[in-house]
Amino acid sequence: MKSTSLHSAARMLTVALAALVLAGCSHAVFNPAGDIARQQRDLIIVSTGLMLLIIVPVMVLIVVFAWRYRKGKGGTYDPNFDHSTTLELAIWSAPLLIIIALGALTWSSTHLLDPFRPLDRKATALEARAENSQSLRVQVVSLDWKWLFIYPDLGIATVNDLVLPVNREVRFDLTSSNMMNTFYAPTMAGMIYTMPGMQSTLHAVLDRPVDSTGYSGNYSGAGFSNMRFRIRGVPEQQFAGWVAQAKAGGRVLDTATYLQLVKPSEKVPPMLFAVGDKDLYRRILERCVEPGKPCMGDTMRKDMGHGGGGHEGMTPRGGSAPPHGDKREGALFKSNEEKGTGSHITKPTDTRKAPGAINPGDAANRNMS
Repeated sequence: MKSTSLHSAARMLTVALAALVLAGCSHAVFNPAGDIARQQRDLIIVSTGLMLLIIVPVMVLIVVFAWRYRKGKGGTYDPNFDHSTTLELAIWSAPLLIIIALGALTWSSTHLLDPFRPLDRKATALEARAENSQSLRVQVVSLDWKWLFIYPDLGIATVNDLVLPVNREVRFDLTSSNMMNTFYAPTMAGMIYTMPGMQSTLHAVLDRPVDSTGYSGNYSGAGFSNMRFRIRGVPEQQFAGWVAQAKAGGRVLDTATYLQLVKPSEKVPPMLFAVGDKDLYRRILERCVEPGKPCMGDTMRKDMGHGGGGHEGMTPRGGSAPPHGDKREGALFKSNEEKGTGSHITKPTDTRKAPGAINPGDAANRNMS
């Protein structure tokens, strides 16, 4: 009777723990509608499974050892025991192999899921199904406390309503109007930060129709919990009709409208606009929307003209945003010839010299006076 009650209590505890763990998981994360979100979901599942390979046996062995070697219930006592090769191999080899596997998985997925990296459409089998192979650009601005989406190639904009065609790659250029925030679209592409005066880039795709919710993942004040937006994946034909509807709606997004939108507000309903100022996003990024306020790019160019800001690699362009699709390769991926030479390149000095000869710099370095 006692054993039955203990078994029942253990089963109830297991169910409660499982419910508690699953309650912390977003259903959208495990129900992806895009290739990037699907790869992220698989990465979570595989990583969790690899870690459970060591966690579960350890938890089970804790109970087994406590039961097997409890006081007065048998077990061999050997006061001279100090080493077991078999036991140490089992203890150290399994975690080491799991760490190696997790490291390899993390390294490869970090590069493959780089948000700046355009999608491999052949690998995702989207090229054959896509009605329009041209990628769609969406400019994202996090406001207080709402989201502004600008479609620069289509001449429309929305607030809290992100509509995308299915099976068409999307490039997001993201910034913030005021404070750091996080663009979180769990069914499509995970999470990426937005920062004022800086631009992030994210490539993603929806491969099936979906109607879900995106969030702000970074606390930003009183309206943070209601800073949500609708994500809709629709067929290409329906998307074209929605674009026409936005253009004919009568609302125009210009400087005056944006200055009203940027004011803090909560629970803002979805809005559709025709874009009246094609340069608006650049001025938001360079923090010069208000009349008379200088843009960051103009200030930098002026400083460089006076001899300041001449750091190697900086370009005196009018806009601080990187060129479309451009991301400079790191030195890790360059050959020695590509790295070139310069004041910032460390190269071994030529040590070939006559025996006994002293470099001019050596004498200066040895002068301790």
